[in-house]
Amino acid sequence: MEVILLNDVEHVGLRGDVVSVARGYARNYLLPRRLAEEATAAKVAELRKREELRARSEAKTADEARAIAGNLEQTELRFEVKAGPTGSLFGSVTPTDIADAIWEAKKIRVDRRKIGVGTIKRIGRYTVPIDVFQGVVAEVRTLVIPEGGELPSDAELEAMEAAERAESTPAPEAEGPDEIEELLAEEDAAEAGATAEAEAPAEEAEPEWRADAEAALREE
Repeated sequence: MEVILLNDVEHVGLRGDVVSVARGYARNYLLPRRLAEEATAAKVAELRKREELRARSEAKTADEARAIAGNLEQTELRFEVKAGPTGSLFGSVTPTDIADAIWEAKKIRVDRRKIGVGTIKRIGRYTVPIDVFQGVVAEVRTLVIPEGGELPSDAELEAMEAAERAESTPAPEAEGPDEIEELLAEEDAAEAGATAEAEAPAEEAEPEWRADAEAALREE
């Protein structure tokens, strides 16, 4: 089933993309949550017209691109989002969010497919590369800040991320009682075997006189 995405959906596509998905996935997840709409011929045609209008505002020459890039690099984007104690977002900041923020701040149209960052899922300071034109890349400073708070220092951000990794790493499983008993039994058996071997009487050597007597009988 073909649908038009109304929001960025991880592993599926970006807002405005026409994608083919399983009918059940569309009916049970995308459509009820208003993440997509059915891709009728009329809606697809309307989408194509909007894309053409946006394309007209993009740079046509390298000089235009450099001017746009210079403008973008003077911009600092700020996203205030809900986040947990270790800095993970309750949601995400997507390339489409970044493109929308640039339009609101600078009235510059940016193709979200040319934004060189994936979905951002942690608070922090980011440098987002944007391919403005062939050979012209702008780097936009982007802050992802916890809602109602301040952005911690880089050292604190690293510590928070390390704490989250530690929490998500499963602890090694302790040996159960049965496993411990088996190990002890193996050790006891090994010790018992060594003791028995040490205590076993050595085989008596054959007396020399017996060998001499047998040799004499053979000669007779």
